Amino acid sequence: MPLRARTKIPFAKFHGLSNTWIVVNGSDLLKGLGWTDLKGREGPFTRGANDHLSSLTRLMCNPRRGLGADGLIVVWPPRDRRHDAQVWFFNADGSQPEMSGNGIRCAAAFIFQIKRNRTQKLSIETVSGVKTITTLTAGKKRWRFRVNLGEPVFDPPKIPFASRDVDIPVVGFPLRTEQGEFDVTITSIGNPHCSLFVTDFRTIQWRIIGREIETHPLFPNRTNVEFVKVLSRQDIAVRFWERGVGETRSSGTGSCAAVVAAVLNGLTGREVKVHTSAGRLEVSWRRSGELTLVGPVVLLKRGVYYPSAR
Repeated sequence: MPLRARTKIPFAKFHGLSNTWIVVNGSDLLKGLGWTDLKGREGPFTRGANDHLSSLTRLMCNPRRGLGADGLIVVWPPRDRRHDAQVWFFNADGSQPEMSGNGIRCAAAFIFQIKRNRTQKLSIETVSGVKTITTLTAGKKRWRFRVNLGEPVFDPPKIPFASRDVDIPVVGFPLRTEQGEFDVTITSIGNPHCSLFVTDFRTIQWRIIGREIETHPLFPNRTNVEFVKVLSRQDIAVRFWERGVGETRSSGTGSCAAVVAAVLNGLTGREVKVHTSAGRLEVSWRRSGELTLVGPVVLLKRGVYYPSAR
């Protein structure tokens, strides 16, 4: 769908530990793009709308022609009135991930601001289910949230992971790549993850390996990849290759997947500090199965984007 000459899109740009997201209000977006006919004819929750938004995401996230970001978040009214909002995530390449642990914190900061919500909790609908976000600290431009992400998924078809005759959970699977064979742990934190353990980030070509594993045939929907270095029973360091983005300095769901993998391999306890290139996240995997993630959000800028001027 072509852009109108005077198209304008109000936006806010946040980062969740250097994972940058552009956040827009879905109603403002439809109005700004002149897509009001989609609401009546197709509705904003359709494949057609997704295709248009994927193209727009590639434009907005481009560092030269757009605003430069790891992804776009669109905030819609909730389908269930008991919840506060529904959010869609789009990676910089236009693909639509099911979930983002850093992104949902950015969405929460945006929702708290536009709703002037005085409550401490939000209930947000995502493709991978309803997530609860609790405000721990709040300022004008800085927040700290705890996200309840639910239970990790281990069933290969639900991840999805296409290898047959594997034990559940998939731990120590010998994944063959052009760079060699690696023992990996396969999980889903609402989106697919492949975690492997290393002793030194400097002695492994983790970016090359991550790029190959992302598109490995055993992952029908591609996968996120975590390279995990165990520092102690309470601390790990992680490097991330994110599906649809590439190298990122931090990842919320990736940090959770790394902790789950470390616990399954008997390497850490269930309360773990995750040291990323951008700073620290805190992950708890309770014995009940619930995963929680604690991390910061910072507002970088607000403005109006004019895509037709690019």
